[in-house]
Amino acid sequence: MEWFYNLFFGEGIAHTVLLLAMVIACGIVLGRIKIAGISLGITWILFVGIFLSHLGMTVDSHTLHFVKEFGLILFVYSVGMQVGPGFFSSFKKGGITLNLLAMGVVFLGVITAYCIHVITGESLVTMVGVLSGAVTNTPGLGAAQQAYADATGSSDPNIALGYAVAYPLGVVGIILSLILLRAFFKIKYEKETEDINRMNKESEDQVELATIVVRNPALFGKTIDGISNLVGRKFIVSRICHTAVHQIEMAANNTVLAEDDKIFVVAAPEDLEAIVAFIGERFEMDQSKWEELNNQYISRKVMVTKPELNGKKLGALNIRRNYGVTVTRVNRAGFDLIATPDLMLQMGDRVTVVGDSIRINQVSSLLGNSMKRLREPNLIPIFFGIVVGVMLGSIPFMFPGIPQPVKLGLAGGPLIIAILVSRFGPKYKLVTYTTFSANMMLREIGISLFLAAVGLGAGQGFVETIANGGYMWVLYGFIITIIPILIMGTIGRLFCKLNYFTLMGLIAGSTTDPPALAYSNAYSENNVPSVAYATVYPLTMFLRVLTAQVMMLIALG
Repeated sequence: MEWFYNLFFGEGIAHTVLLLAMVIACGIVLGRIKIAGISLGITWILFVGIFLSHLGMTVDSHTLHFVKEFGLILFVYSVGMQVGPGFFSSFKKGGITLNLLAMGVVFLGVITAYCIHVITGESLVTMVGVLSGAVTNTPGLGAAQQAYADATGSSDPNIALGYAVAYPLGVVGIILSLILLRAFFKIKYEKETEDINRMNKESEDQVELATIVVRNPALFGKTIDGISNLVGRKFIVSRICHTAVHQIEMAANNTVLAEDDKIFVVAAPEDLEAIVAFIGERFEMDQSKWEELNNQYISRKVMVTKPELNGKKLGALNIRRNYGVTVTRVNRAGFDLIATPDLMLQMGDRVTVVGDSIRINQVSSLLGNSMKRLREPNLIPIFFGIVVGVMLGSIPFMFPGIPQPVKLGLAGGPLIIAILVSRFGPKYKLVTYTTFSANMMLREIGISLFLAAVGLGAGQGFVETIANGGYMWVLYGFIITIIPILIMGTIGRLFCKLNYFTLMGLIAGSTTDPPALAYSNAYSENNVPSVAYATVYPLTMFLRVLTAQVMMLIALG
């Protein structure tokens, strides 16, 4: 039975794979248990790892470090790929507010840690380690250790021990803070989801459909292509009803307008008023009436699945001229975009076309419309992005007065590159489309490996440290975790009127805590938490590393 004992308590590849799989499987099962309707989800993986490690089931430290960092890279990269297309528009809408709140969380944590040092007399060097564990920030720990070593020529084990004992309850404290904020403000997930959906409908990326009667004499006898330049706003004319002959037809570029003609327009809500004012007046007619007027034409959504169309401008396809059908709008990641000629197509776009069935079938062949192609994994942008992201995260940035360089790290670099690749990749013919299920699988595997590695690494000496007085460090860490989050969370909800899903992502990002983001995503039906997380993460990571070094320099005089 020696082989059986070695499988659980020995070394080797089989032992490592078995232990990691066992920790993850048990943690996921325990995460499904709810007490009073509340569960910590996959955070249980962390505690299962600590428990088994305490029992003597350990993994080589170098292997654990690799698994932890690689899992974290997979997690943040998949998050970046998901939020990239809508990241910049979201940043414009509320990015400054979110980053100011995140800065508040960072600096309140530093102030809280310093106050505990003053009140209790605990070493500020140790408190820097406790602070890094309380906010689950490993790069901050590394920066503090390096600053200490450079200043003294030695190392202090209390920095790492403070981090290790504060980290587990730091994870729990962040999630507990989310739960407390939800209870205090009596938040209901259904109501928050409705608010998000309503805001999305009102966003600038959405389109509006309208029927307009041609009244402007300057447009009589003009072609549709001609009036597009006169109006100066982006819009699409889908169909036209010639009032004089009571006939509806597909709108083409050379279709001539006459007085009292009715045109069916697709435009951005903020542009529609100006378009109506220039052309004539709005006519209240339901979209279904257009279908009743002439059932010769149908509307169908066609998916872009041909890789060679990725990043190609819609106008370059000449769909209206070559096929006699009209592209009215393009749906991308749940947002309707106006089908202007300069719109760049991406793999996975859903193109709404109007015309007769035969011509639409021809357009379907042109665009691909094959779900099979979308299901095929596209690994090039993932691993190419990780390569560039790791390189970016390893670049040292020097700042005046700070002895050690600041780096984005193995999480910050890949996250930023993933956002850029998913947003601008199609412009350079790089196919970045990944199915939602594939993205979720990559994300969950990454965070599970990360938590398992952290738990297995923290278990050894964990109980002994707490028994020998480290329990006070756990308490200090919990205070550092929860006070800044509750204060800034209350400000964000009460004064900044943040949606709860946005608040969850903000808190997860301001503590650079992937488990909290995974918890937030589990309760949301959208990617709002991930967008908020990605919005504040880069600045937060920089501040965490910077403040850890500054505190260490203050501690050493």
